Amino acid sequence: MSRPTATRMASTNLGSSAARRPLEGKVAIAHLPLSSPDLTSTTGIGAAICDNLAAKGCSLLMNYTSPSSTQKTADLATHLQDTHSVTAIPVQADMGSESGPAHLVSVAKNHFSHPKTGAFTLSIIINNAGVAQNRSISEIDSAEFARQYNVNVRGPLLLMQAAEPYLPHDRSGRVVNLSSVSSSLGFPRQSIYGGTKAALEAMTRTWSRELSERATVNAVNPGPVATDMYGGNDAAFQEQMSWWMRNTPLARVREGIDREEFVRDAEKNGGRPGYEGEIAGIVGMLVGEESAWCTGSVICANGGFKMST
Repeated sequence: MSRPTATRMASTNLGSSAARRPLEGKVAIAHLPLSSPDLTSTTGIGAAICDNLAAKGCSLLMNYTSPSSTQKTADLATHLQDTHSVTAIPVQADMGSESGPAHLVSVAKNHFSHPKTGAFTLSIIINNAGVAQNRSISEIDSAEFARQYNVNVRGPLLLMQAAEPYLPHDRSGRVVNLSSVSSSLGFPRQSIYGGTKAALEAMTRTWSRELSERATVNAVNPGPVATDMYGGNDAAFQEQMSWWMRNTPLARVREGIDREEFVRDAEKNGGRPGYEGEIAGIVGMLVGEESAWCTGSVICANGGFKMST
């Protein structure tokens, strides 16, 4: 009998891989952030990421902050469990506090440890917690500075500290940090927010070296995304963004495909924002086995709003 060719072997391997869910048996921690200062939502990027991971077989510990999100997050957990046959645990914790991140890892360990051996592996961490408030230089005070840096920078760091003992030892772990184009484009009134995201990107590069035998560590940098927060932006913000949107290759609206309101407002806004699922899809690629040779990078997830150099 002839030996299988490389092409036939590759085809066989792809077939067996496609027959299973690629994240089956893995556990992820992900955050469902506030969609705006006054409105808590589980229809944003965090929820889309959770759905993407759950569809691939990953069980989830889903963090939320506000008590008003309790029922919404519970409903999302039920939906993911019923739809994808995974375990989804909602947990309330403040990522801006010193104890909140460690609490998430403790709850994950309690729920997902092996019932007989007690073994626990945390395969995926999505650092999606984030708060923002635009202020000019003269408007910034120490309280707002501390609030944003505590959630956007210290929170992910404390979560990694708590999670490090439970990361895999075979480089199969995946950490994805949600940054922003604001880290490098210098938008007015974003001294604090842009700075926090730049810090997160710097930590991404450091962690990729420190954790190189445990996990890959990458970041993605969305631009405007069609969440409740985007819908609540004022006219001045939309005008500021319109030039950038007009120069974003994938932001040109498509009638009959894009949402009606984005088609209607395209002339004023310069184009459409990204959709949550488009960001989640890129995160989903980065947590897969196929991304094993990618680490320490900021992956553009913004339709060309900001291009890599």
